[in-house]
Amino acid sequence: MHGFRFTATALILALAAAWTPAAAQVGHPPGSSPYRDIVPGMSVTALYGSVGGGGGVIGVGPHHGSSYGVRFDIRAGTPVQFGFALGYADLERLIVSAADSVAKRVSGPVSQNVVMIETAIQLNLTGKKSWNHLAPYLAGSIGVAVGSGLPAGHPDSSGYKFGTKIYLAPTAGVRVMLGNSIQVRLEIRDLLWKLSYPSSYNVEPAAQPSSDPTKPNSVLKGGSLTEWTGNREFRVGLGFGF
Repeated sequence: MHGFRFTATALILALAAAWTPAAAQVGHPPGSSPYRDIVPGMSVTALYGSVGGGGGVIGVGPHHGSSYGVRFDIRAGTPVQFGFALGYADLERLIVSAADSVAKRVSGPVSQNVVMIETAIQLNLTGKKSWNHLAPYLAGSIGVAVGSGLPAGHPDSSGYKFGTKIYLAPTAGVRVMLGNSIQVRLEIRDLLWKLSYPSSYNVEPAAQPSSDPTKPNSVLKGGSLTEWTGNREFRVGLGFGF
């Protein structure tokens, strides 16, 4: 957790430092300017990520694990570029049996893999230049996430499935330009998707029904059967421009 906070702080400082008006370039001889052109307009990046989150209020949504992916980017103008990515996340989730007693109804975690396909729009804060080899950006992605089935031997008697979801991913990051063609990408983003729970989560459990209507023993206690949940993801990538 401390490492994540340090990385997040470093990213924010890099973004703030590099967000400098273009007029700041005036007065620098070409050889000593902190700004350098990013010549390649396209790139391919291999990505690795660490996903957090809690899986929603009862933990049955996919969360906490590692992600892997590949991304293709093309610069459409001075500050804007578009990205297309394919990813795989090795995550986990809890199983909640709505009919069991309160003490025994939660089990796991068990494996929950997710395949993600997305498109992104990225705003490069220093345009097509880097500042002291740093190129900070803000971005947003929209994609489709497809969850796997549960491992053999771990049925969900309540029938909850992650299924297929549309997700959003607001992002802040920085590219570290190691040369004309090689770059390291560091970013923090939030995977936002909507969980839909079965109606059994609002039914009193057969093994332990409550006799007090003001103190239900149901999983959601009469609450909403849908929930938007976020999962923090820190990603690093190695990219090649061309």
